[in-house]
Amino acid sequence: MKIFCIALLSLLLTLGCTSGILAQDNYEIQVYASELTELHHTMIELHSNYTINGSKEIQGGVFPSNHVIHETLEITHGFSQWFEVGSYLFTSIGSDNRTAFTGVHIRPRLSIPEAFHLPVGISLSSEVGYQNPAFFGGKWGAEIRPIIDWKSGRFYFGANLAMGMILDKNLDHSLEFSPCLKSNYEVSKKVNLGFEYYASLGNIKNFDPVQEQKHILFGALDWDFNPDWEFNAGIGYGLTSATDKWIVKIILGYRLPF
Repeated sequence: MKIFCIALLSLLLTLGCTSGILAQDNYEIQVYASELTELHHTMIELHSNYTINGSKEIQGGVFPSNHVIHETLEITHGFSQWFEVGSYLFTSIGSDNRTAFTGVHIRPRLSIPEAFHLPVGISLSSEVGYQNPAFFGGKWGAEIRPIIDWKSGRFYFGANLAMGMILDKNLDHSLEFSPCLKSNYEVSKKVNLGFEYYASLGNIKNFDPVQEQKHILFGALDWDFNPDWEFNAGIGYGLTSATDKWIVKIILGYRLPF
């Protein structure tokens, strides 16, 4: 196990130094923590978001995002202290043929257990699955997401360095780099306030011009009102012309002991 974790740590650091990640396409707006779902527990989460002011025209064969609701069901089970598997069901609700089932993904994830007493939390998530090309730009997609986080007192910081690509045979297979960051502060025993940042920079070998990149900043709240539940909410503002201007999001999760 020790050799495995050292190898995982080396891979994560290598990926982090060379950069990488695919955009989340506003279906699952979340910065992952390194901590896994507990052994023999299942987490059920509903990711909901609404684009108040987004794109209004079809771009690259993908439907516009303006006034669209995205609902994503995520189910994750903890198989050991170092391994979990998650699955996603993506849906879209909107006018002009934008109400549809949009995809399904599976996400195995590894993490270095707390027993190793590292100064930071480290895990590695991978993801692959089917997606509706009218909403994602390709039928098959994959992602690898190195995760690192750190907590000191009431302060928390997390970073996801994800790399993603379209797998369709006749489409561009370039790796897209979409980092996301989270920083919050525990203002009480149950409430954390802070910021979340999401970006999509383009091809890992040749970033897009700044105004063609996507950068969005969320003010976010985490509310631990019950040990078996999780609640995250935020409102985001796009910082470039290529980014949806206003998005609101809510994540509600429940932990089951099986």
